[in-house]
Amino acid sequence: MILVLIGYARVSTGLQNLDLQSDALTQHGCTKIFHDKMSGTIKQRPGLEEALQYARKGDTIIVWRLDRLGRNMQDLIQIVNSLNERGIGFHSLQENITMDKRNATGQLMFHLFAAFAEFERNLIEERSAAGRAAAKARGRLGGRPKKYGSKDIEMMKALIESGTPIKDVAEKWGLSRTTIYRYLEKQ
Repeated sequence: MILVLIGYARVSTGLQNLDLQSDALTQHGCTKIFHDKMSGTIKQRPGLEEALQYARKGDTIIVWRLDRLGRNMQDLIQIVNSLNERGIGFHSLQENITMDKRNATGQLMFHLFAAFAEFERNLIEERSAAGRAAAKARGRLGGRPKKYGSKDIEMMKALIESGTPIKDVAEKWGLSRTTIYRYLEKQ
């Protein structure tokens, strides 16, 4: 039986780059690498699902860091336990953890690092929430800036009041009818 090292890499957004993780997985000997460009909080991750389906008994799934694999500690433990039940190994490069049912130390270390990874994620969420609250207190609400100002909205309103169909106004500004209605409601 040929044992395969299977890599899984994930970044949270399409703007981020997978190169660091992919290079590390390749250097470690992964012959097949699956990836996702989406938040780890999303349950359905096609790349992860493909990697899990591809893996066979005796193979090992390798990730760059624990937080790349699971959404939270419970998710990590569920995935790794599922791998163990199927006879598939698991290894995290950064934490240098190899999870194997036959290795009690590996199981202990995995659970400890999974708890630390969840703790770190919770700290990031708390800091982000505090930053948003501080920005809101200073009057910065965040979000995408408005594309059109009050003069544009007044012109849209005048056209609609003069009998121009909403559809035509929407086409002129490159907006949907719903967006035009939303602008008019706020006016």
